[in-house]
Amino acid sequence: MQFAGRRKSSLVGAGAGAGNGQFDPFGTSKQSASLRKGGRLPVYVAGVFFFVFVIVMYGEDIRSVTLDPIALAGPVTTLPEAVFPGGGGGAVVARRRDVLSSTEKKGADEAVTTTLPRRDLERPVERGELTTTTTTETAAPVQVIRKLGGETSKKPKKEKKKKAKRQRAAKKTVAPAVAGVTINTPETCDLSKGEWVFDNSSYPLYREEECSFLTSQVTCMRNGRRDDNYQKWRWQPSGCDMPRFDSKLFMERLRNKRLMFVGDSLNRNQWESMVCLVQSAVSPDKKYVTWEDQRVVFHAWEFNATVEFYWSPFLVESNSDNPKIHSIQHRIIDADSIAAHAENWRRADYLVFNTYIWWMNTLNMKLRRPAAGQNWEEHDEVVRIDAYRKVLTTWAGWVNDNIDPARTSVFFMSMSPLHLSPQVWGNPDGIRCAKETMPLLNWNGPIWLGTDWDMFKVASNVSREASPRVPITFVDITTMSERRKDGHTSVHTIRQGALLTPEQQADPGTYADCIHWCLPGVPDIWNSILYTRIMSRPEAARVTAS
Repeated sequence: MQFAGRRKSSLVGAGAGAGNGQFDPFGTSKQSASLRKGGRLPVYVAGVFFFVFVIVMYGEDIRSVTLDPIALAGPVTTLPEAVFPGGGGGAVVARRRDVLSSTEKKGADEAVTTTLPRRDLERPVERGELTTTTTTETAAPVQVIRKLGGETSKKPKKEKKKKAKRQRAAKKTVAPAVAGVTINTPETCDLSKGEWVFDNSSYPLYREEECSFLTSQVTCMRNGRRDDNYQKWRWQPSGCDMPRFDSKLFMERLRNKRLMFVGDSLNRNQWESMVCLVQSAVSPDKKYVTWEDQRVVFHAWEFNATVEFYWSPFLVESNSDNPKIHSIQHRIIDADSIAAHAENWRRADYLVFNTYIWWMNTLNMKLRRPAAGQNWEEHDEVVRIDAYRKVLTTWAGWVNDNIDPARTSVFFMSMSPLHLSPQVWGNPDGIRCAKETMPLLNWNGPIWLGTDWDMFKVASNVSREASPRVPITFVDITTMSERRKDGHTSVHTIRQGALLTPEQQADPGTYADCIHWCLPGVPDIWNSILYTRIMSRPEAARVTAS
């Protein structure tokens, strides 16, 4: 079949396949001459121009589609690691803080204490990071964004849309959760008065094996304790109810905030309890613990929050402030000096203080003379109760002068009792708190089992009177804890960093620890009271901009 007007000579010498009627634009010079001779040069030029036009206009898209996605993502970096010696199956891997120089530590500490990145993908490397949970799928988009950030391609636009969408979703789900919850426990309710109720259906609030952040000092079941009833007692206040601890609700209250415990090892005991209470609300790959000199910090990245403990057993400065070397025979206190410690407490949103157990070693305390400078040998011996009052007055004065009550809530935890004299609670054959398995129920005698109540009154009075500008909430945990002779670590603990041997466990008169508490246990109730007080009050006006 032939068309009218078709020039047969235009296909002559068109190269391979000419006989099939196919046109090859990439012919030889002879073929090009044939094209020019046949008058087809404008068609050829137009075809080449169209091909170049397509390459120019859509070349970027073609290149982005055909590039190897692994090469595009770039190399995956491995961060330095440090293993947190948590109990129960598995260590928590975190960036070590003790390898930083003093200048680097200062910068890192400032980053922790001011504002943490809201998104884990944007957090700086020097802040510390879990490396065991990082995957190629999560690492690749970060590398792509950084590599192509200056190019006008469509991929960064897609990532930007995803980021904006995720922020909108957070506002919809998070804000109403806190605003719509009311804790109906008035300030007038005395949470310290009540009774212990056995509740094995809703207690403990967490399991020992579920919290990898517990230290061996407090994991009594793992350390050989056979009975676990000490975990199943709930405190029931008289005349009002205390809500069950809600970890998700509390972490929403802590969003963009710092909760800090300051004091001795019993406040560290309470800090461990708080970490175990809240950690279930945090994603597994977004929580870890770091050590920073006298401070231990639990980081919850997705909430931009920290729960911290700062070691300061006397609150003011002393010659035994080193958390690693404090077994000093003659402890000397500088009752007027608090600034060095207090500088670390600034910018916290909730401050929880305590100091007591280190005061019970001697009847008189050694106070450094005001003009002694750095010489700790120049000191005076002062009656314990007077020294305690002087130190707490210094502390309350600092709170009054330095804390913004519109931002920071301040609490003082009362004394945690010792249970060293079983004859006081009617067990003349007992040996300290060893083998005690029940709380003191239906007790009609005086609650004077292991507390200096004169010091209790001093702490209560100073907390309420010595800081008129900044309210300090005095939290009475002593009355309820006096009855819990069964809750101490006893012989199921460590001593000088090592688990007690069977021989040492068989000698509770020497080795039973009747000061610290097993976890889960009594400190969880202390934190439930703290939770109730915090959640019953309006949230502070300060909100970190998103």
